[in-house]
Amino acid sequence: MIWETFGSVALGLALSWVALRSLPDRLPSVRAVFVTGALGALFGAYLTHSALGAGHLPATLAGAVFVGTVTLSLLIRPRSRRLARSAAVQ
Repeated sequence: MIWETFGSVALGLALSWVALRSLPDRLPSVRAVFVTGALGALFGAYLTHSALGAGHLPATLAGAVFVGTVTLSLLIRPRSRRLARSAAVQ
């Protein structure tokens, strides 16, 4: 169980690093991204471990990656583009 915990946190931090490298202008602060990635992966490992039981290390880490990716995707902001105002509003 302790290796699942360390592995899931390490995978969450790696996911956060990849997200920051690929979308730096669309994410909030670096600290928020790293905390969200690590906690999301930790929760994913807990959830998968609770569902499958002990002895399923690859599946538990896959669940950690999946939930970590989902939580990080919630932080992505839309591209900044200005909306055109219609003539009736002006």
